[in-house]
Amino acid sequence: MPGPGDRGGKKEKPKNIRGTLIRIIRYLMEYRWIVLLLLICSFFSNIGNLLGPRYAGKAITVAEEGYKAGIGKVDMVLIRHYAMIMLVLYAGSNILNFLISIGMARVGRQIAENMRRDVFAKLMRMPVGYFDRHQAGDIISRVSYDIDVVSTSLSADVIQILTSMVTVAGSFIIMCTISIPLVLCMLFTIPVSIWFTRRMGRITRPLYARRSQAYGAMNGFAEEMFTGQKTILAYAQEERISERFSKINREAAEAYKNADGMGMRMGPTVGMISNIGLSAIGMGGAVLYMLEIVTLGQISSFVLYSRKFSGPINEISNIINEIFSALAAAERVFQLLDQPEECADREDAEVLENSRGHVRAEDVTFGYLPDRPVLHHLFMEAQTGETIAIVGQTGAGKTTIINLLMRFYDPDSGVILLDEKPHDHYTMESLRRNYAMVLQDTWVFQGTIFDNIAYGKENAAKEEVVEAAKAARIHNYIMRMPRGYNTVITEDGGNISKGQKQLLTIARAMLYSTNMLILDEATSNVDTTTERHVQNAIRSLMKNKTCFVIAHRLSTIQNADHILVVDHGDVVEQGNHEELMKARGAYYRMYASQFE
Repeated sequence: MPGPGDRGGKKEKPKNIRGTLIRIIRYLMEYRWIVLLLLICSFFSNIGNLLGPRYAGKAITVAEEGYKAGIGKVDMVLIRHYAMIMLVLYAGSNILNFLISIGMARVGRQIAENMRRDVFAKLMRMPVGYFDRHQAGDIISRVSYDIDVVSTSLSADVIQILTSMVTVAGSFIIMCTISIPLVLCMLFTIPVSIWFTRRMGRITRPLYARRSQAYGAMNGFAEEMFTGQKTILAYAQEERISERFSKINREAAEAYKNADGMGMRMGPTVGMISNIGLSAIGMGGAVLYMLEIVTLGQISSFVLYSRKFSGPINEISNIINEIFSALAAAERVFQLLDQPEECADREDAEVLENSRGHVRAEDVTFGYLPDRPVLHHLFMEAQTGETIAIVGQTGAGKTTIINLLMRFYDPDSGVILLDEKPHDHYTMESLRRNYAMVLQDTWVFQGTIFDNIAYGKENAAKEEVVEAAKAARIHNYIMRMPRGYNTVITEDGGNISKGQKQLLTIARAMLYSTNMLILDEATSNVDTTTERHVQNAIRSLMKNKTCFVIAHRLSTIQNADHILVVDHGDVVEQGNHEELMKARGAYYRMYASQFE
């Protein structure tokens, strides 16, 4: 697997159109009774629309016969009767169409909600490696933009396509009952329209897939740049970043133009083919009328039905770009849903409760990418209650060891044992619950300070939270806030400093009672004075716990029971502080460089 920051890996292969349609239909089937009711309404709405021209033709025939017999012989009562029938049919059809639109809009919104629920639940089960390989903005684009595209298409297009099929079939049957010769006049346009639509579909569908990918890349870049806005300003990189965004934005706009530009050719072309068919009906109808094979009423009815027949075909061709856009968006969503999840727990996996904290790594080798190991043949042991410090240069593999302990990744070879049993002997959730973590990259969420500290302990009492905050040396700061522990932290802690965020996460770990603790540069964002106080609190927190500490300030780990010196994935030295200083090796040189 690619490591953090690596956006490589295999490209996701798109699913075929049939598989995508089947999965969309499965979501629709959750509301099959509502959809069935809407289809029945649509059927009767189409019946009204189809019968209307029939009565219009009858009215014209009555007028024609009356005109031939004399102006005063026109049966106006019968014409008014036909007009009232048409009015009722069209009014009823429009009311049903209104109800269908409202119903499908609600179904579309509900399906979007269900898809987002499934995608979010899937993301919660994904391995850490997936988030290392994919930009956050691209993932957000799939959760928001792509699902919105699918929902909009379901709301507006599905019923329209199904009703259009009924209209086309019904119109064709009625036209056959009116005049077979006139049907032959326009029949040649049907295969031409079908051939052109299928050919354009094969061309436009990949273009819409590329458009969705381009929008995902643009969102990913924008999200990363907004997150690092202060760094951009500090290094005066605004112009360069704007140029890079302009390039990505231009590529996205080009993808949009290529997809929609090609898709928009479909409607006018199919409309032109339909108009050619209408012209053929006009010329053929004129000849047949002169030969007294058809009446004016039949010709007028046939023309109306030909519009009913060609209208839905034109509509489908006009919305086909929306359909292919929705299919491309759905493919991206389903690609995410098809990603492999974290390794499932063994059937006989045990729930780990109150671990003793005896950890041992035996001949562990691991790499984020095949044939590129980050750790080589790691041997490590932490007895219950011991503190293991891991030191080394940036990129040496320190954080990778933590990832393996937490089972964010599994070793390529070797085994990690906890309480004398392999990691996979326990359920993943219970194993991770036995560790408390304080990371260098702090994370707080939008909510009260109380909720952020109590995050790891359900139903924590106010006194417990206050005690943890005091131990982390942040209680006094909290009490100076406008609402104390009820003060709301903005998204990602924008209204507090990095040091304060780190103290909050330390308080959170202090409240979370476990027998094992991981500290990854836990005081890197606090000042020296505060660090001394917090170190005392951390020592209290570490008492009688198995602790793994990553530190660059070697003064903070002098009291560790065991120190691992890691260099390029190899443990080059092991021992306590005094032993390593006497050895005058890598650790001695690192220590000396900090205190020269």
